Amino acid sequence: MTDRFIEVSLDKRGVSCTARLLDDRAPLTCAAVWDALPLGGDVYHAKYARNEIYALLPPFATREPPLENPTITPIPGDLCYFTFTDTQLGTSSYGYEDTADHRGRQTVVDLALFYERNNLLINGDAGWVPGIVWGAVVSGLDEMAAACQDLWRTGAVGETLNFRRI
Repeated sequence: MTDRFIEVSLDKRGVSCTARLLDDRAPLTCAAVWDALPLGGDVYHAKYARNEIYALLPPFATREPPLENPTITPIPGDLCYFTFTDTQLGTSSYGYEDTADHRGRQTVVDLALFYERNNLLINGDAGWVPGIVWGAVVSGLDEMAAACQDLWRTGAVGETLNFRRI
């Protein structure tokens, strides 16, 4: 199979990076994401996992992928896929406003980009939160990491995280 690539972008900040899909390690997840592209939504910066930005999306796969190529310690440039129930993300301590788009969905898909080291996927309420590593950034990570730090410091309001085919 030929390598497949996507663009991951923060459109308001005008920054993007290129990632290669890990079809050899997470074929079902890669197929689900690829078939649904383009995808995107409001961006959030992680509170618990540290150096992570993500978008919360409605389910788009015909069947949720199994936990293939799992990790609890993502590295810089990892793209991860998580599935949550509405109640898992319903606690006000997570910081989601009452009008957040994902509220009321039975299933919520989290597509995430990890941009720096020292991440640990553990949640004080639920314990370990393994994610599926389905992509790896191959160019533009330094610029994206700087934009992610700006997002952390100045806020995410009005910004979107988008995933598109190249």
